[in-house]
Amino acid sequence: MAGHDKSEWQHAQVEWNSVSAVRVGIIGLGNVGGGTLRLLRNNASEIEGKLGFPLEVSAVCSRSVLTNPSEAVSLHPKALRTPDWREVVESPDVDIVAELIGGTGSAKQIVETALAGGKPVVTANKELLAEQGPEIWQRAAGNGATLGMEAAVAGGIPVLNVLREGIAGDGIDALIGILNGTSNYILTEIERTGAAFDQVLKEAQDLGYAEADPSADIDGYDARSKLAILAAMAFGEQVSPRDIPLQGIRRIRTIDFAYAGRLGHTIRLLATARREPNGLRLAVRPALVERNTILAGVMGSYNALWVHGRGGDTFYYGKGAGPDPTGVAVVSDLMAAARDLRQAGGSVQRVQPFGHTRLSPHRPVSSGTEERQFYLRFRVRDRPGILAALASKLAEQGVGIEAVLQEPHFDKQDLPFVATLEPARRAAVEKAVETIKGLDFLVDEPLALTLEPTLAAA
Repeated sequence: MAGHDKSEWQHAQVEWNSVSAVRVGIIGLGNVGGGTLRLLRNNASEIEGKLGFPLEVSAVCSRSVLTNPSEAVSLHPKALRTPDWREVVESPDVDIVAELIGGTGSAKQIVETALAGGKPVVTANKELLAEQGPEIWQRAAGNGATLGMEAAVAGGIPVLNVLREGIAGDGIDALIGILNGTSNYILTEIERTGAAFDQVLKEAQDLGYAEADPSADIDGYDARSKLAILAAMAFGEQVSPRDIPLQGIRRIRTIDFAYAGRLGHTIRLLATARREPNGLRLAVRPALVERNTILAGVMGSYNALWVHGRGGDTFYYGKGAGPDPTGVAVVSDLMAAARDLRQAGGSVQRVQPFGHTRLSPHRPVSSGTEERQFYLRFRVRDRPGILAALASKLAEQGVGIEAVLQEPHFDKQDLPFVATLEPARRAAVEKAVETIKGLDFLVDEPLALTLEPTLAAA
C-alpha cells in the first residue's frame, strides 16, 4: 500500500510540474541564444529548486532553425521551431518572450508586440534599450508586463541590479567603466605582445571576440549604448547615446603604450559619467589610466565598473561578453519574470527597470569645458624647429607644454614623440590640434588622450 501511495504521489507530482511550468519562447539563436538554451537545459534542476517550479522552453525562433538547427536547439526537442517570430510571441504556449536578436528593427517589433499582449520580455538588446528604453518600460507598465534587461550591459556582471537595488540607497557621484571586452582585449594584447593594432584585431576576430565588422566595438558605439543605460539608472536622466562624446581606439599604437608606461600609466577605453553642479558629464574615450589603479588591472575580454558614491566606492568585475556569462544574465531575468508571473500574476514590477519612477531630461555638460592634463602623440618628418612650431600653436590657445618624451627611433621620416600638457580645457586643446594638423612636417594627425584623474587604487 505504501508503495502504491508513493507511486500515486510521484504521478501527481509529474502532473503538477507539467501544469505549473512557466513556458519560455527564445527568439534569436546566436551566441547568446545558444548559451541561454544550454543553461536552461543543463541547470534545469537548480532553476526549479530555486523557483519551486520548472522553466520550460516551449518555442525557439531563428531564420535557420528549420534548415540548420544548432546543437543547443536539440536540447529542447519538444519546443516549437519556427522562423516566424510572431508564432512565438502570439503562441498561447509561451508565457515569457526572450528577444535575443539585437538591433532596433525587428527586435523593436518583437518587444512591443509581446508587451502589448501583456507578456513579460527579457532582452539583451543594449542598442534598443539605450535608444528607446524608457518608452519600452512605459509600454510594459501600461500592459501589466515586466521587462528584464540585465544582459544588456556587462554580460555576466549584474551591474544593473546593483544600481537598481544593491546600492539604491546611495547617491552616486561618478561611475567609470570598461564596458567593451573586444576593445579591452585588443588594447591589452597590444601592450602585452607589442603587436600591431591590425594584427591583434584579426586575432580577436579569429577568437570570436570581434565581429567581421568590428566598428561597434572599436569605434566605441557598443560602450556608448551601455553608458546611456547606466547613466539613466545611476542618475535618473534619459540619455540619448548620440549626446555622448565618442572616440574609438583605432589610432592607438604600440608606441603609445611605451610612452604611457614611462608616465606610469596604461591605456583603456573608458566610459565615464560624472555628476557636476551644472549637469552630467558623459564620454566614451580611450584614456591614460594610472598603473596602480584597479581599472588598469582589467585585462583581456573582461569588463569592470567602478562606482563612486557618497557611501563609498564599489567595484564590479567579470566576463563582460560571451554566450555563457550573458546567458546567465538572461536566464536570471527569465527566472525573475517567471517568479513575478507566479506570485503576482505579472501585474507588478517590483522595481522599475531603470531604478526610478520617472527619468528627468538629460542635462549634458559640454565636453569642451573639461579641464585635464593631456597626452599628445605626434609623428613627424624630423627637421629643426618642430618643437618651437608646436609650442607656438598650443600657446595661441593658452595651452602650455609640461614635458616632451621621445623613445629611441631611427626613422627620421616617421619620428614619434609625445608632449604632455599642463592642465587645460578640452576645447582649447582641440582647437590647437586643429591648427597643428595643417603643419607640413606631420606624418599623421596628432593623437590626444586625457590622463584620467586618480581612480580607486588597487
